[in-house]
Formats: sequence, structure tokens, C-alpha cells
Amino acid sequence: MSSSVEFHDRMLSLGLARVSEAAALASAKLIGRGDEKAADQAAVDAMRTQLNRLDIQGVVVIGEGERDEAPMLYIGEEVGSGSGPAVDIALDPLEGTTLTAKDMPNALAVIAMGPRGSMLHAPDVYMDKLAIGPDFRQGVVTLDMSPSERVSALASVKGCSTEDITVCVLERDRHNDMIGELRQTGAAIRLITDGDVAGVMHCAEPEKTGIDMYMGSGGAPEGVLAAAALKCMGGQMFGKLLFRNEDEKDRAKKAGITNFDRVYTRDDMVTEDVIFAATGVTDGSLVPGIRREVGYLTAETILMRSKTGSVRRMTYRNPTS
Repeated sequence: MSSSVEFHDRMLSLGLARVSEAAALASAKLIGRGDEKAADQAAVDAMRTQLNRLDIQGVVVIGEGERDEAPMLYIGEEVGSGSGPAVDIALDPLEGTTLTAKDMPNALAVIAMGPRGSMLHAPDVYMDKLAIGPDFRQGVVTLDMSPSERVSALASVKGCSTEDITVCVLERDRHNDMIGELRQTGAAIRLITDGDVAGVMHCAEPEKTGIDMYMGSGGAPEGVLAAAALKCMGGQMFGKLLFRNEDEKDRAKKAGITNFDRVYTRDDMVTEDVIFAATGVTDGSLVPGIRREVGYLTAETILMRSKTGSVRRMTYRNPTS
């Protein structure tokens, strides 16, 4: 499927915001109810319905999983009305299913859209990730550096002590050694239980979130989504795919990846201008969660365009009856 229709990011951006809003609102009734699968399914159903109302020829390149694992919004699924521009879509209808089920902070509904061929088709494997905010020269920190070297380098450029640096890390046993090394630098560590797209995004607004750097391994698909967000917000990101077995390498080959040692920059993962929308499900540092009042649900969405660097925050008060 191809299209000669131009990708008008400005025209599509408000439609994209409606997509993330729909997913967040649908999962809202399951916040704190302890059912991760039901919360995720509600978000998926709502996001797909709303996507199919857009005049796009969309293909899901980052989605809920391979076709045999995910009945809807699977990788390769075609969405949209079938008219309009050909686009790549990266999405996570509910980033933080556990956070939602337990009513913990920073659950989001997130989606990014760009011209066809603009996003890395990342296989469902781990990615070693490193991200910092905007306004730093390229190469200040790299994946080749040790965790402590990254903290020292960033502190040096910022003109502050390593004790003034805060690093966001996903709380997993595999990160214990890295956390131990970071502690020795005196840096503060913000441990998160889930939701590393939000974790990376926090680096782009350190004055608001208090986060200077993100590091550690997590899902590669989420890495591409985070790169799309940073493409809009500003900031640097690096990612390297991690493979645990030959099956995972075969998955990468199917996605067209041949260099297993490549370090991807933000602009390698997202090569053209994109639009990005994230709606808060539970309260977070970036956007508030869904708020309830009698007869209404209120959602807040952050909508961004990398082409202009614009960031729009929108509040949607939706009658529940």
C-alpha cells in the first residue's frame, strides 16, 4: 500500500490527541482495580476504534506484539480509513498496565505517527538505553561509558557536583550492579517500577521532573516510542539491542536488522518529523491522570510536533452519561 498524499502533521495532530485520550479514558474505570489485562484491553479497543476514524493509511510498526500474540494493534496491522497519507504508527495504548492496576504514578496512553518508513521496526527484545535532555553537545554521554563516567561527564558539562545529578532507572534485578555503581558517585536515583517511555521523557523537562538522565535496559519497542517523544521535546537518546538467544536474533532479522551491534541514536530510531501524543491515566510528573467528578471524566494530553518543536497541553472534560 502506498500513498502520494503528503503527511500533514499539523492537520493530523489533533486527531492523534483524540486517539490517546480515548485509550486513557477507556482504561480509567479500571484504575486501582487490580486487573492489568482488562485495563490494557479497554485501552487497546478504544485506541483502535479511534485510529480507524482517521483518514490515514496507517501501519502499526510498534504495537502490542506479533500478530499471533496480539489480536489487535499487532505489528503490521493496517489502521485508518485507507485514504490519506501512508504513515507509520508506534503506540502503547496503556504504558504501565501494572501502574494502572495498582493506581501508581505515571501510567500513560501514548502514540506517535510519522511518514511511512520513518520509524525503526524494533523487534520485541531488550534495548540498552541512555537519554539526557536538550541543550547538550553531542557525545557528552555515550553507551560506551560506564554508568559512573556518564554521571561525571554530565555533571561536568552542567557545572555541578555528581551529587546534583538524578538518574532514572527501571527497578529490576538486572540493574543492581549499575545502581550500586551509580550510588558510589553520590547521584540520586529515581527508581520506577514500570513505564520507561515516561522515564525517558522525564529527561527532556528536568526543571519539572527533577530527572537529568535515564539509563538501563527495557523493551526495544518502548525505546522507539521514547525516541519519538524526545524528537519532539528535544534531548539525546542512544539504544543498542540486546539479544538473549538466537530466536531473538531471528526476530530482529525479520524486522530487517542485520547489524546486531549497532548503537542507534534518537534520529536513527525516528528518521523524519513525527507527531506524538500522551494522555495521563494516573497522575504523573509530565501530565495529570484522569480526574473524576460527578458526571464527568477529565483527561490531560500533551501533544507535540517535532517539525515545529511545539508542545500543546490540552484538557478534555468528557461527560460520562
